[in-house]
Amino acid sequence: MSTKVGRFAELEPEFNSYVGAINYATMVTVDSKYRPRTRVLIPVWENVDGQPLGWLATYRTPVKEAHLARNPHTNFSYWAPGNNSVAIDAVATGVEDRADKEHVWELYRRTSPRGAGYHLGQFWRSPADPKLRVLRLEPWRIQVIRGRDLRSRIWQADPGARNQLAEKALSSLS
Repeated sequence: MSTKVGRFAELEPEFNSYVGAINYATMVTVDSKYRPRTRVLIPVWENVDGQPLGWLATYRTPVKEAHLARNPHTNFSYWAPGNNSVAIDAVATGVEDRADKEHVWELYRRTSPRGAGYHLGQFWRSPADPKLRVLRLEPWRIQVIRGRDLRSRIWQADPGARNQLAEKALSSLS
């Protein structure tokens, strides 16, 4: 049975624990014929003014770029033996701002939440590296499932924020 929580803070400690321990997430995008594509990546997450916000350091790949240009909705799924899991529905937006890239570089360096991330210098020279693609991930739904008893808790952005994310996603398709 799933229960809804009113504030992200109500499931944030469990979210941070699972994401930090699992580290790798399966990212799902959808092509123009509605076929899903998955890839395993390591996003980082933070709490900004009580709301979850994610970031993904990645390369610009033709498939992922085309999928997100057509439909910026994505899902990240974390799972570990024992069935602790986290599912995140989000809208992904490309970021070019240098200050944002430096912030993301630091989040990955220190791991956020603790354990999730790595030093980006393994793949890119600096936050200014033109090969570094940063995606801002704005969650609108997060589900955390505790494996030992399958207790499920769900946070959703308030309806106004969900509508804004949906409008933003639709306008980016135009």
